[in-house]
Amino acid sequence: DAGGIYYGVNAVSHNLIVCNRGNLLNGNGFITGVSGSGKSMAAKQEVSALALSTDHDIIIVDPEREYGELVRALGGEVITTSASDPNGCHINALDLSEGYGDGREPLVMKSEFIMSLYEQLMGADKIEPQEKSIIDRSVGNIYREYLKNYQGEPPTLKDLYDDLMKQVNPEAHRIALALELFTVGSLNVFSHQTNINTKSRILCFDIQDLGENLKSVGLLVMLDAIYNRVIQNRKAGKYTHVYIDEIYLFFTNGSGSGHSITNYSSEFLYKCWKRFRKYGAMLTGITQNVEECLLSNTARMMFANSEFLLMLNQATTDREQLARLLGASDTQMSYVDNAPAGHGLIKVGGAIVPFANELPKNTELYRLMSTRPGED
Repeated sequence: DAGGIYYGVNAVSHNLIVCNRGNLLNGNGFITGVSGSGKSMAAKQEVSALALSTDHDIIIVDPEREYGELVRALGGEVITTSASDPNGCHINALDLSEGYGDGREPLVMKSEFIMSLYEQLMGADKIEPQEKSIIDRSVGNIYREYLKNYQGEPPTLKDLYDDLMKQVNPEAHRIALALELFTVGSLNVFSHQTNINTKSRILCFDIQDLGENLKSVGLLVMLDAIYNRVIQNRKAGKYTHVYIDEIYLFFTNGSGSGHSITNYSSEFLYKCWKRFRKYGAMLTGITQNVEECLLSNTARMMFANSEFLLMLNQATTDREQLARLLGASDTQMSYVDNAPAGHGLIKVGGAIVPFANELPKNTELYRLMSTRPGED
């Protein structure tokens, strides 16, 4: 492809594979493979190529602190969000840019986002219909003034908590109490006004320090913050590439642990998945938990409708699921069976070909990208 970037060589013909995801019907895609197969290396190599050959914005959500060194070397900025640092970086979960909602009533989409937050805080099966109505009403109350002209500061989760506590319904107090830990309690990192205003075109949101109780919430809040940034970039005529590691967390089934995101949250991700294309943005999900993703109908639709897939060495059950979903042959899938790191299958549009991509180890890029223990 003209203007494309290098993904490796065809494992059969040894021709270069140079692809421009912007030429596809939609540029969204997935990078999948077991631990150690080269997923993060492939994502970092694509990020590096885009950073060095385009002026596009690049945004990464990094739950495991894998991308920071590379992003800094490329001149980008790493934003570390921590629940234990009250003076650290804050992102207001209720930020709302003008144009949010793609022409729909922005309050409707924001209400859906807040429902997804509550799903995480309370559990998907713990929110009753009347409580959803109360949440929706409170959302309308706290945004009423701000939506008149988008001037001043948007509301915060603390404002939502206060509005719920003012109501007389016992249900309102119950759902306010579920929010208390995340507003006036020790995990209030997303209940402050946003205090970062970076102009860097390469951004990495490091959310490792959020811990297990907040990591899934953090993924969701970051996605909403990125959605706001993508809208702003669209107005400025800028392209945006978004990478979300551990994307399977958006699709895991509720286990009662309070650590999984379901229903509203996967739907919110799917809406971003569909809208980003119209906004000049591409979203890439990175995961080793393919089977867990594909238990979700929403995730199956996203995989089936993705024009770009980079499949590295797969676990047996994941390999079988992907073969059925893509209609791939046994011969094709043999390339992701016990494949060496950096080898696998690449799907670009309707074409699926085996590839090999081994970066020379005696390079600065390899040093910045490798996460293998013992490699320095």
